Amino acid sequence: MNQFIGRLEELSALNQEYKKDSSFVVLYGRSRVGKTTLIKEFIQDKKAFYFLATEEMETQNMKRFMNGLSIFTGQNYLKNANFHDWDASFEIFANHKPDQKKILIIDEFQYLVQINSAFPSIFQHIWDELLKDKNIMVILCGSLISMMMTHVLSYKSPLYGRRTSQIRLQPLKFTEMISSFGRKTFSQMVELYAITGGVPKYFEFFYNDQDLFENIENNILKKSSFLYEEPFFLLEKEVREPVNYFSIIKTISEGQQKLSKIAGALEKKSSSLTPYLSTLMDLDLIEKRVPSTEKFPEKSRKGLYFVTDNFINFWFNYVYPYRGELELDNQEIVLEKLHSNLIDNFVSFIYEDVCKDLFAALCKDSKINFTPSKIGAYWNNDSSIEIDVVAISNKSKTLFAGECKYFKNKPVGMAVYAALIEKCKTKDFEDYDISYVLFSISGFDQRLIDIAKVNNKLILINENKRLL
Repeated sequence: MNQFIGRLEELSALNQEYKKDSSFVVLYGRSRVGKTTLIKEFIQDKKAFYFLATEEMETQNMKRFMNGLSIFTGQNYLKNANFHDWDASFEIFANHKPDQKKILIIDEFQYLVQINSAFPSIFQHIWDELLKDKNIMVILCGSLISMMMTHVLSYKSPLYGRRTSQIRLQPLKFTEMISSFGRKTFSQMVELYAITGGVPKYFEFFYNDQDLFENIENNILKKSSFLYEEPFFLLEKEVREPVNYFSIIKTISEGQQKLSKIAGALEKKSSSLTPYLSTLMDLDLIEKRVPSTEKFPEKSRKGLYFVTDNFINFWFNYVYPYRGELELDNQEIVLEKLHSNLIDNFVSFIYEDVCKDLFAALCKDSKINFTPSKIGAYWNNDSSIEIDVVAISNKSKTLFAGECKYFKNKPVGMAVYAALIEKCKTKDFEDYDISYVLFSISGFDQRLIDIAKVNNKLILINENKRLL
């Protein structure tokens, strides 16, 4: 799968920066999320010098930089030149065809910082003295989020204040993925998304004609497969004590979502977990959610933690608990569990997030006449009432409450609608004008369709389309 998908907003932002006389863009995000692919799409019709930093010694990086620069400028002598400081190298780049717009990309910038902690200061000088006043666009790209935040974006960084834009690249949305592929059915795409999330690299392994469970076996469960140990590689580069982070993610993936419950399961004080949770949120692996109705979410006591990376969530549910069996090449025990409960116990919950994305897209496309201030979910103090989708407009004081049903070959009927109406009698909804939305992959029974035809407070969404 080599098709470039989505990223329209990010491409637009990069093109706006390109139009400036000079610009300094910081592009960062977790591994495999598609940063380099985005850059290559952006520069394909532009004059650009792309340099990929590595974990080699600084002299080796400098030598490779010069080799690339010799090709970019057409000056072959640079391949054999011996430069001992970065200033001279970047000066050659800056002076090459000065009247022509140029782009300089340094990918995996954090590796240059790892091998030389002074490199942010070095590059600050290079930008200020050699590049800033030229017709040049600089893109610093990195996949170690913690290092990019500390050494490029933070107030303490020598580069602080230099950037003209920053883009934190997130995984693709479900709606971006499904709009680009017609070969898969809607339910197949939901199930793939539930396992791979919007991480393009993960999705590549599954976008073929194999059965879902064959793909899982071949690409995740086998010891030699690319994704078998992916969470280890991902966390070991970002954090110093992976075992603590693994324990927290595992506990959350098992359903312990309140801070007190997580602490109790790990036999730790809640306060001792806060730094770990904060780091995992910075890495886009977990997030803290509060009900959509909370007026002051930062002060809410209803906060719950969720694993937001679908693949990591899948791995901790179906790989990590069975590592002993998988190390002995016994995939059958996991495959049996997957066949028995993957849809009901895993995909159906991810479908709720898919529905939030679908609702937002339908609103954006004016297929639903509603402009949401926020889209989330709702639960009360003891979680006795839970509503899958709650979208609120602060301006009009209107609210959409929605239920998501991933029932295969079973149309949604009146019972689901009646139960949703009953849930919405909570006092937290008293200030809002309430409408209802039901999501289903298998359609709706005729009675519910007939009601929706005459009730403008009820919207039915089958797969990714509004029915009426």
